[in-house]
Amino acid sequence: MFFLWYLLIGLVAGWLASLVVRGRGSGFFVNIIVGIIGGLLGGWLVSLFGWYPIGTFASLIASVIGAIVLLCILSLFTNTRHSSAD
Repeated sequence: MFFLWYLLIGLVAGWLASLVVRGRGSGFFVNIIVGIIGGLLGGWLVSLFGWYPIGTFASLIASVIGAIVLLCILSLFTNTRHSSAD
């Protein structure tokens, strides 16, 4: 049962992070993957500042922070610029 809860938190965190960074969602599975990896990254990052997320809301906030950082790092390595044809 907890696995489904982690997937739901990952989906919401990935979707919110995609809205912040890209202005739109990235799709169901991509949002889940970004949210879950972001949750791990966010939990680690906030623990460096002495905050340990306990509870659903705190876990969601840490996951969104980590997902935003993950998407920003990924955007450094991907070329998303569109050239306009004149």
